[in-house]
This record gives sequence, C-alpha cells and structure tokens, in this order.
Amino acid sequence: MRVLLTACATTVMLVAGPLTATAADLDSRSPVGGVRLTADSTVVAAGATPPAVQAAAFVVADIDTGQVLAAKAPHAKLRPASTLKTLTALVLLPRLNKKDVVVGSDRDAGIIGSKVGVYPGLRYSVDLLFQGMFLASGNDAVHALAEHDEGGIPATIDRMNKKAAEIGALDTHVTDPTGLDADGQVSSAYDLALFARAGLARPDFAKYAATKYTNFPLAKSGTYQVANQNKLLFNYDGALGIKTGYTTLARNTFVGAARRDGHTLVVTLMNSPHGITEDATKLLDWSFRNYTALSPVGTLVKPAVTKTGPNVSKKSAAGTPLPKRSRAVLAPGQAVQSLVFRIPAWAYAAPLFLLLALFLRRPRALRVHSRRNRSRRH
Repeated sequence: MRVLLTACATTVMLVAGPLTATAADLDSRSPVGGVRLTADSTVVAAGATPPAVQAAAFVVADIDTGQVLAAKAPHAKLRPASTLKTLTALVLLPRLNKKDVVVGSDRDAGIIGSKVGVYPGLRYSVDLLFQGMFLASGNDAVHALAEHDEGGIPATIDRMNKKAAEIGALDTHVTDPTGLDADGQVSSAYDLALFARAGLARPDFAKYAATKYTNFPLAKSGTYQVANQNKLLFNYDGALGIKTGYTTLARNTFVGAARRDGHTLVVTLMNSPHGITEDATKLLDWSFRNYTALSPVGTLVKPAVTKTGPNVSKKSAAGTPLPKRSRAVLAPGQAVQSLVFRIPAWAYAAPLFLLLALFLRRPRALRVHSRRNRSRRH
C-alpha cells in the first residue's frame, strides 16, 4: 500500500510540476515567430542576400501570408519613438466615434515633442485628430484622443499593453502612448510588423496611414496644410504609408508597407542613424524582386483568441465595435501541448487512486487472510 501511495504522489509531482513550468515557459523556448528570429544582430534570410542597411534591427514580411522574408535582430527590445502610435491607433480607433468633438486643453498644447497644433479651447473632430496623429505624428493629438477615451492616459496605456500581449507582441511595453522616450518603454522590429499587419486589416487605419495631406485649423482663423511625414508615400510605387518616428535616444524608426504584383509587404526598421526612407526602399525593392526565390525565415503570429464584447468608450456611445479576431492556427505539436495543458493534473493520477480504492474495498475475509499469512511468515 505504501508503494501504491508513493507512486500516486510521485505521479502527481511529475505531471503537475513539469506541465505548469512548460506552459509558463512556452514563449521562452524560442523566439515568437520561429527559432531563426533571435534578438542577435544577425541578418537572417534564405534564397537571396538582402541589402545592407544602417538600422540596428529590421523585419520584412508578407502581410497576407504572415511570412517573414528577412530580419535582423527582430526581437531586440529598442525604443520605438512615434512608430508606437500604430499600437495607440489599434487601441483607440475601435473605441472612439470619429464624429465626436474634442475641445483642446492646456495639457494637450503643452505636451513635448512633435505637435500638429492642438490649441486650448478649439474644437476638433476625432477624425481630424487621428489625421494629425498619423500625418504629423502629433503628440498633442494623441494626448487629446487618449484623454477623450474613458480612463484617459492611464487606461490607454493599460489597454495598449493588453493589446500588445493579445496580438503576440511580447517584446513591447508601453509607458507613454505618444512614443516619447520613457523608462521601460520598448518594442521590437517584429512587434512593429505585427502592429502594421493588424492595422492594415482595419479600413480606417489603412486610410489614415495612406493619407498624404490634410488641413488643420490655426489658432485664430484659417487652416494650414499638413503633409504626411512618411516619404515612402510620395516616391514609392504602391506605397501604403504607415508611420515614421524619431527621438534622440530611439534615433530613426520606421514602419512602411507597399503592394505590388499581388503581394503586400511591410518593412520595419529601428535605431537607424539616418537614411531611413532609402533603407526601406532598398529592402522593399529587394523583397519584391526576389519574392519567388525567397523562403520564409519565420512567421508573424496571429492574435490570440479572446472572448469579448464590443469595446467602446462610454464617451463615444456610437463608437465602432472591435473587429472579429481570427483564430490562432496551432502546429501539430502545439495542438497536442494545448490539449495536455487543458487536462487537470489530478486526472493523470486518477487511475492509481482508483486502484487504491479497489484495494481498500476488498472483502474483509481476504484482508484478514492476508494479515494471517504475513503473521505466519514472521
């Protein structure tokens, strides 16, 4: 009986312990998107050699298939600068009504960094503020939009971190929705590609990202023209825009996309001293030219499946509900692991406990006979 109880306890320890540890450590076994996508500063490609670029990290991927075609330090955690606004948009776009009117505040106007020109007391539509956010990278526009949402800046930051985790952007941690340099604020070239893919799946995001010009009101009267800072839109055939960024610590960062010959490619670059548009152009040209010869070196993961209802700000009652999320596709091995992790640890020990119960329920006569035989042997 002691042997049987020991076996039961050992089974529980062997099953429950490793299963819990393995489930928690799944992401640390290999980089998200594939074992070849490391954080090391190594260029990874198969089928053709990509051009040299000055960025410390980059990713080129097919948005439609999710295939990563080339990468350099894709999971290196770096400062994102204003490319983080792609994640800000993913959070705010579904929650705010584009027709809502926002009154500019002193806090909006007093924010540091790039501004589009939000003045205290002036009235702006949410739609116009999104244009100011995408085209001019206006931190004042971001501040006004986030403050207009329920919970303000702190709630927006919390939603951004949750959204990043939801879509598999595990390198990202947000502390400021504008993308300004802040302690602990990081992302990666891989995560920026995930934001771009999720964003371009939304018609409103794609429209803002590809808008070249808009008119923004001046303080007293009249308007002035705002041009999109993403130069790819103006000089690259098939460009879809998206977002640029720059801070002293982050240096130049970039998220761009283009569609040619039935393929939609995204390129992300981080920590580049200069020449960001030229580097993006070289990588896109190389990818389109060698597309049929290239073999994927990784994948852009799909968002996790979550059960949630419409996520709309109470301040924007007519807001747009969240789009339906696609179901994550698991590899055969992952499917087995997923099934195993759903089975409670105690279930594996159930057969042994059943045997123990049968042993204890033996007829009294057999138990007495067994004790008599043991006493005779002694």
